[in-house]
Amino acid sequence: MTELIHDVDLADPQTFHSDLTDFWERLREHDPVAWHPPRGDNPGFWVVSRHADIMAVYRDNVHFTSERGNLLVTLLAGGDSAAGQMLAVTDGHRHRELRKIMLTAFSPRALERIAERVRENTRRLVAEAVERGTCDFAEDIASHIPMGTIAELLGVPASDREFLLSLTKSALSSDAEDAGEVDALMARNEILLYFGELVEQRRASPGDDVISVLAGGEIDGRSLTEDEMVLNCYSLIIGGDETSRLSMIDAVRTLAGHPAQWQLLRDGDVGLGTAAEEILRWSTPAMHFGRTCLTDTEVGGVRIAAGDIVTLWHSSGNRDASVFEDPYAFTLGRTPNKHITFGYGPHFCLGAYLGRVEVSELLSALRTFSRGFEVAGAARRIHSNFLTGFSSLPVRFEPDPAGLAHYHETRGARV
Repeated sequence: MTELIHDVDLADPQTFHSDLTDFWERLREHDPVAWHPPRGDNPGFWVVSRHADIMAVYRDNVHFTSERGNLLVTLLAGGDSAAGQMLAVTDGHRHRELRKIMLTAFSPRALERIAERVRENTRRLVAEAVERGTCDFAEDIASHIPMGTIAELLGVPASDREFLLSLTKSALSSDAEDAGEVDALMARNEILLYFGELVEQRRASPGDDVISVLAGGEIDGRSLTEDEMVLNCYSLIIGGDETSRLSMIDAVRTLAGHPAQWQLLRDGDVGLGTAAEEILRWSTPAMHFGRTCLTDTEVGGVRIAAGDIVTLWHSSGNRDASVFEDPYAFTLGRTPNKHITFGYGPHFCLGAYLGRVEVSELLSALRTFSRGFEVAGAARRIHSNFLTGFSSLPVRFEPDPAGLAHYHETRGARV
């Protein structure tokens, strides 16, 4: 059934400017493990579109590895230079030990402190925007919440966060349609250089941040190298910013177009946690992840050969009707909601808890300070074959005077 995918190039960011709903539906029904033929200099690869098959590959770390890359951009290039050093592209014993080290920085005590900062920051940003009446939600609100969260965990000074944000926005996607891979590579290198300097500072003067935890970490009696620390900081800043930021932007755009769902949220008829899960399913900002097959095996009854690239498409799996009732309906009260936005298995997203907190706090602030909102201009899409979402979203708010007044009263009382 390769003809279904013959005219679609999933490695080309331009492809995702079109609505691929019909394409994914046909693949799930007729060719759920489809061969994507080579295009230009790119080798062919497998495209897995059904939820169950995606989950099966995620669970299987015997036949599949992340160590040759986990995104199309690295898989098609022949590998990832961070393999065996960065958590996302490390497997087996080393992955487990590295994850243990990093999880110590994500302790309940640390997360509780960060979650409170998220709440304060989100409420302040949303309240200020609602009082102004209009804003570019992507630039003025969503860009500052996740970056502030992960930057605080990493110990990034507040003065450097705008600089890092400009780099993360270019590392795996672009606001400009004509931006090339060279621009993305330069952004990634700038991030690595920045963290190289910060790692040196933390080694000399440790704190209670993630970098200091990495600096004190050991695997099999050996301290982590500077490269290992820098690469994992890079992974955290990219992963901690992009998914939440793009989900937040999509949440506002989608809620503006679904007034009945907004009203359920505003009236308290749906819980914030439940609503956040549907936001994450609906937006699916990371469209795919990938693996390389280690030994001949099968996925969904299709033979996969050793060395083959296998891509797992969340943007399809999160719309699979065999898992989600009425999957193309935006339903804030959806439960259960077995979305795969944060992945699954050994590589389940380390920052999933914080991502959920960020989206939940945004929804809470919106319903507290605003009676409603509308998209007030053209939304500008990002350009990527990995991420999907918007880099600009003009919004007009209808303020809730009571909510804003109470906020200022309580702030004044705290001061």
